[in-house]
Amino acid sequence: MRSTDPTPDRQPAPAIDSTAAAEPRRFGRRALLASGAAGAGVGAALGLGAALGVFEGPRGSGASGPSRPDGPVPFGGEALGCHGTHQAGIVTRAAAHVRFVAYALRPEVDGGALERMFRVLTGDIEGLTSGAAPLADPEPELAARPSALTITVGVGPGLVDRVDAALRPAWLAPLPAFERDRLDGRHDGGDLLVLLQADDPLPLAHAARMLDRDLRSFAEPLWTQQGFRQARGSEPVGTTMRNLMGQVDGTVNPAPAEDDFDSLVWLDDEAGWLAGGTALVLRRIRMELDTWDQIDRPGREQTIGRRLANGSPLSAPADADERTPADFEAVHPTGLPVIPSYAHIRRAHSEDPAERIFRRSANYDEGGESGLLFACYQRDPLRQFVPIQRRLDELDLLNEWVTHTGSGVFAILPGFAAGETLGAALIARAGHR
Repeated sequence: MRSTDPTPDRQPAPAIDSTAAAEPRRFGRRALLASGAAGAGVGAALGLGAALGVFEGPRGSGASGPSRPDGPVPFGGEALGCHGTHQAGIVTRAAAHVRFVAYALRPEVDGGALERMFRVLTGDIEGLTSGAAPLADPEPELAARPSALTITVGVGPGLVDRVDAALRPAWLAPLPAFERDRLDGRHDGGDLLVLLQADDPLPLAHAARMLDRDLRSFAEPLWTQQGFRQARGSEPVGTTMRNLMGQVDGTVNPAPAEDDFDSLVWLDDEAGWLAGGTALVLRRIRMELDTWDQIDRPGREQTIGRRLANGSPLSAPADADERTPADFEAVHPTGLPVIPSYAHIRRAHSEDPAERIFRRSANYDEGGESGLLFACYQRDPLRQFVPIQRRLDELDLLNEWVTHTGSGVFAILPGFAAGETLGAALIARAGHR
């Protein structure tokens, strides 16, 4: 089913690369320096987790026409519609500011309370994103300039279990354990997820406060993660973002215009109450920038498999661009592979076109820690995200400089039409147990 979101994002796609290793291997930083010297003159840059991305096969027409005007919008008044088959904020063009907020349901919340909660959420979303402000908003002036605000809602396993545990898909659970994970318990899981995105932090902060206030009788805040991308207008429309390691992040990403996008991302009628929704995996990835900065440029590029300057794969000419397909068969005159066996894009590469995910990451920088909020959407994380992450966990030199400290899986609810309530298909099942 084709998305009806009025503002589709058509960024091209991240390459998933993979050469399976028979035995897990570990590399140290000295090995990287040696490899960088051996491959001097050969560079690379995709992005952290850029490889966590996608089969590098046929692409659509590239970056889409802008989903919003290219020029400045007077007074930040741009409002994006919140109604449709799918929720806004998934394929809507990426905004400059991002906030993920997770909640834990109060023990007494039952099916009836959930129905009231989603009714409140629906009214808030419609008001805040339109610029009209909800009726109960004490500061409606702060909502008057939404700056392309979107609010996207997901549910965790605990919330579905409150309705009926039999309705919970197998993938809606914590991810399998990965050897290199160092989850700290401060950014994991949750019963309810609210994702807010806007080009201005003011309406985003106001919306977050409004939602928090209105959810207070139903749930308690569990964690908040704040991220950012390039400011609107600072780069041409369609420019791939860079992460805080300096890498072009997200070169290869399936686009909504591609024929198989729907089958990769959107759940269909077989998903019942989730038809029109999708699965979100959110990973908090800390970057060890101090030690990363000690590695020379060739070493950094060999770690990723792409050049820092323009994101082109090491197998391509230096003047190629980031969208040039990687050639994993290319070798140096010495017989060594041009893209090393431990390179990030090789480890994440897959020959299976169904093993792709739609990435919407953002940077974070807070409390002396920097990294990436790696967010990806798909039909089934167990079949799409997990195989990719297992290969990276097993043999990816980038693991020397990144640590996964937070993890969550959420079912993003289907969209809703005017006059309908978000989450209605799930809540309707509460009375059928």
